[in-house]
Amino acid sequence: MRNLDYDMTESFDKHEAKFTTRHIPGVEGKEPSVTPPSSAPDQLMLKKPRPVSGGGRKRVIPPLWSKCPKCGEMLYDKELESKLNVCPSCGHHFPLTAWERIHSLVAPETFEQMDESMSSVDVLKFPGYMEKIAANQKKTGLRDAVITGLGQLDHHRIALGVMDFSFNGGSMGSVVGERLTRIIEMGTKLGLPVIICSTSGGARMYEGMFSLMQMAKTCGALAYHGKKGLPFISVLTDPTMAGVMASFASVGDLIIAEPAARIGFAGPRVIKDTTKAELPEGFQTAEFLREHGLVDAIVPRVELKARLSYFLDSMMHRHVSDTVSKI
Repeated sequence: MRNLDYDMTESFDKHEAKFTTRHIPGVEGKEPSVTPPSSAPDQLMLKKPRPVSGGGRKRVIPPLWSKCPKCGEMLYDKELESKLNVCPSCGHHFPLTAWERIHSLVAPETFEQMDESMSSVDVLKFPGYMEKIAANQKKTGLRDAVITGLGQLDHHRIALGVMDFSFNGGSMGSVVGERLTRIIEMGTKLGLPVIICSTSGGARMYEGMFSLMQMAKTCGALAYHGKKGLPFISVLTDPTMAGVMASFASVGDLIIAEPAARIGFAGPRVIKDTTKAELPEGFQTAEFLREHGLVDAIVPRVELKARLSYFLDSMMHRHVSDTVSKI
C-alpha cells in the first residue's frame, strides 16, 4: 500500500393562461406570477392552480447568510468566517474544511504539505468507486479525505494531519491511512510532536479489508512515535466515529474534543436496537465522554491554537528532559 500513489425566464401555457417564473435577485428559487387573463368567457372561469406542495411558502435563506441550526440566528457568512465558523450567539461549531482548520492552527507560509499527489486506486474493482472519488475530488479540490504536512504552531514545529468530512464523509481508506502513517513517521524521525484533527464516518467500505488495515498501521506508527517519548495529541471534531475513533483517534497522549462533538463507534440507533435499552442523555457527545474519562479536555475552537501551544510547552519540555537524562 506504500505506492498508492450559482435573467432566465421560463414560461408555460395551461388552458392558454400564461404563468411565468421570475428570478428575484438575492433570493434562491423562483416566485410564480400570473399575466392578466384573457377576456374570453371560458378564460374567466379558470382557477389559479394550487401549489404543488402543501402549506405556506418555504422561507429561503439568501446567499451570503447562514442559519445557525442550534439557535436559529441568521449569521453573515463573512462574520462567521472571522469567528472560525463558531456562532457568536450560542457557540455552535459549524464544520470547517481541512484547509480552514490548518490555517487556524499553523502559519500558512510555514506549512509544507506531504504526499499531495497520492490518490486512491480501485483495488477491489468496486462498481462506481472511482466515479465517486472523482466527484469528491471535483467538489472539494482535495485528492482524498486528509491533508498532512509540517508546520509551525506558535514556536512549536509540528507534524499535522487534518481530516475533511466533506470528502466522502471523511472515510478512511488506504490513502488516508498511508498519509497519516507517513506524517507520524516523519514526526518520529524529526523529533516532532504529532497532532491529528479527526472527523470521519469510519473506514471506507469500498476498499474492504484494505481500509481496515489502516487502523492497525496508524496505531503501529504511533506506538513507535511514543517509544521515542514524543507526544501525540488527538483532536476530535464533529463527528468522529467508527474505525477512525476505534484506532488512532483514541490513542492520543492527550485527547481534546470540540464542544458537542459526536464521538463513538456505532451510531446511537444501532446501539439502542442492539442493547434494547434506553441510552443516557447526551450519549456519544464530547461532554458525556469527558465525564466518563475518554476525553481529557473540551476546548472551543477559538481557543484551540493557544491551548495546544500551552500543552506542547509542557509535553515537549518533558521529552527534552527525558532525552537529556539518557545522555
